[in-house]
Order: sequence, then C-alpha cells, then structure tokens
Amino acid sequence: MFYSIAEAVHADLLIKKSRFIACVEPVQDRAAALKIVARLREQHPGAAHVCWALMAGGQSAAVDDGEPSGTAGRPMLEVLRHQNLEGVLATVVRYFGGVKLGAGGLVGAYTDAVAQAVNNAHKIPIVKRSVLNCRFAYSLEGLVRREVEQAGARFLNVQHDSDVLCAIEVSEAELDHLVLRINDGAQGRVVWLAD
Repeated sequence: MFYSIAEAVHADLLIKKSRFIACVEPVQDRAAALKIVARLREQHPGAAHVCWALMAGGQSAAVDDGEPSGTAGRPMLEVLRHQNLEGVLATVVRYFGGVKLGAGGLVGAYTDAVAQAVNNAHKIPIVKRSVLNCRFAYSLEGLVRREVEQAGARFLNVQHDSDVLCAIEVSEAELDHLVLRINDGAQGRVVWLAD
C-alpha cells in the first residue's frame, strides 16, 4: 500500500558544522515540485545546495544540485520509496559549514535529514478508486444501495428513468466483491455498463 502525508513535516540537522534543513510535503506533480524548489532557492540565497527528490503520479526525480553525483537526491528518493510514499516532495537545504563530509557522509546526512522529517509525518493511505456504471429495475434499488453502503462505496449519480441508472465509486480492493455480491443478490439482473 502507498501513502501520502497530511501536511509538510520538517527536520533540522547540524552535522560537522553544516546545517541540513529538510522538508517532506505533499505535492500533485513535478510542476508543483519545481515551484516549491524555486521558492526555497529564493528563501535561502546563502544556501550551498537545495537538493530534492520527488515521488508523484508516476513521476520521480532525484536532484543533487551540485553535490557529488548520487550523494543527495538518490538517497532522499530511496527514503521516500522505502516508506512507500507517493505524491510527496522531499527537499533539503544545505548550508555548508566548512568541513567536507565525503560521499558516505553526504549520503548519510541527506538520508537522515529526510528520514527524520518523515518520522514526524502523519501518513494517509492512498486508496485507488474505480467507477462502476449499471442499470437495474426499481425493485433492486434497495439491495444495490445496501451493498454499496456495506462496501464503503458511494453513488456519484443516480437517475430514475424506466430503470435505475447509477454510477458507483468504489475502492479497487472492494470492486470485485461488490459486483459479485450485487450479482448474487440480484440473481444476475443488474446490467453493468461500459464507461
């Protein structure tokens, strides 16, 4: 299962005089992420690096922003993947303190900064949903309504014409079970319509 987060979370680390300011926040897509990164650059003009990692809608990114290749963005991205996060942007603003950390030290610092921020996050499960369209006789409406409610689904649209036409939104995990229960209860008299 994948998760998003409710709101932005932060962590602030001081490692060998370098300051690492981490933030993990929900985002819709890459365009939104780029705006946030640009804003951070404006807010922190004295920062040596603004590194970031993105997992959003099948789009991923790992940007080292001048750090040695693979020492910042990729480790940050791995934290997001390990936590099964989706629809999130991780950023770390680094103020260089004059002491070089080496590749291993940088990987550890960026990993720890993002991990500490994620530890403060309220994770929200991402539930994938589908829409079912169907038609049935009025006499079956009570049965369909009970099954929809029991499945935790909801009606998007209900039209009463010569039959009842409806669109039902249901989690993908419940979809097959809902169709089976309705078909069993209605003895096959519900017609499932293509989108």
